[in-house]
Amino acid sequence: MKRAWRLGALAAVMLALPIAAETQQPTKLARIGWLSPGSAATHGAFLEHFRHGLRELGYVEGRDVVIEPRWAAGKLDRLPDLAAELVASKVNVIVVGSNPATQVVKRATATIPIVMAAASDPLGTGLVASLARPGGNVTGLASLGEDVMPKLLELLHETTPKVLRVALLVNQANPVAPTYVKASQTAARTLGLQLVTARATSPGEIDAAFAVLMQEQPGALAVHNDPLFVNQRQRLAGLAATHRLPAIYPGREFVEAGGLMSYGRNLHESYRRSAVYVDRILKGAKPGDLPVEQPTKFELVINMKAARALGLTMPQSLLLRADQLIE
Repeated sequence: MKRAWRLGALAAVMLALPIAAETQQPTKLARIGWLSPGSAATHGAFLEHFRHGLRELGYVEGRDVVIEPRWAAGKLDRLPDLAAELVASKVNVIVVGSNPATQVVKRATATIPIVMAAASDPLGTGLVASLARPGGNVTGLASLGEDVMPKLLELLHETTPKVLRVALLVNQANPVAPTYVKASQTAARTLGLQLVTARATSPGEIDAAFAVLMQEQPGALAVHNDPLFVNQRQRLAGLAATHRLPAIYPGREFVEAGGLMSYGRNLHESYRRSAVYVDRILKGAKPGDLPVEQPTKFELVINMKAARALGLTMPQSLLLRADQLIE
């Protein structure tokens, strides 16, 4: 009888297990969309810094969140289709880095929260209604590119004081390009510089843009903050070196790729901080109520190896102000 009771009890337990498994609710993962104009090879570090930010907040991939990346690989015409994929997959929030990507996603959805990691002039380009109260479904971090352009020219002029003709490379397809050019022209006049502008909207136009610039015989180069140029940073650094042009760029990524110097917001930090916005949204905050964060710290990075290759002696005053010297 005891043996029969034990067998019966065991059978009851075994029958109850599937029922318990069926009634147990699986943990719901938050799904984060990621849209980048670059590729995993050129922009993957930004995603890793975003992941680092999530980990700092206690999130574990696969347990709490799943990230769904989409890469345009430098082909901006792919952004609408990639954005449509993320919207159709019903992600909880979409993280974007640049103005073109942000505008594409904003057109694709008015309901899914969008977090900008480093958008230039989001107010002036209509991405948000207000920096303090963005409204709508877009918020995040701004990158004050047009305000930084005068500083880029000032630092370049300090590095090459005898150069009076400076080239500016811009992507006119970027909606903030006219603002960049206007700010640069104003700064150039103040510094007594003549600005020569060349434009490129795709990787295939960069060589032609440099050919146009070199016909004007500039003595130095400033590069507009644009995802196309970030994606092509090694190529740009190589072209500047080939033409022996001292060049200044809007971010350290260019200097790490061999460029001479950069001044701008640390994008790695921006992407890490964008995780804070995602965290607040996943916990119930409305993106329209979260103020857009503006940069308060900019970093100056100088590549000493590139300076020596150009035969430049960097001013001591500049070296003392640099946040990092790359040897």
